[in-house]
Amino acid sequence: MYGFSTQVNMTFEEATSRVTELLKEQGFGILTEINAHKVVKDRLGLEMRPYRILGACNPNFAHRAIEQEPDIGLLLPCNVLIREEADGKVTVAFMDPQSVMGLVQRRELEELGTDVRQRLLNVRDSLQTN
Repeated sequence: MYGFSTQVNMTFEEATSRVTELLKEQGFGILTEINAHKVVKDRLGLEMRPYRILGACNPNFAHRAIEQEPDIGLLLPCNVLIREEADGKVTVAFMDPQSVMGLVQRRELEELGTDVRQRLLNVRDSLQTN
């Protein structure tokens, strides 16, 4: 399994804002934001439901990972996906950093992945209670 998700009872824009706030509470900033809906419309002239990918980064964790494995940047940042489903519900999905760090097969990075995963699970769980 490379990710985990939840559905939320809010609009797409509300979900995007709330996810960003909750990530910040867990020490993450947003490095990148890809608005796939806009890109597909602008470049291909096609319509699609709202679909946004946030590249979340916790600088402390990222620095520790880079110190251990300089090429780890190929697996960063932690992607968080927010998408509107056909029925209008909104899904928030998280890359599982424990799984991704496991690709490197280094114990210290797997432990770090576990710590990052817990913070992302905290975000998911907070979304479920709101």
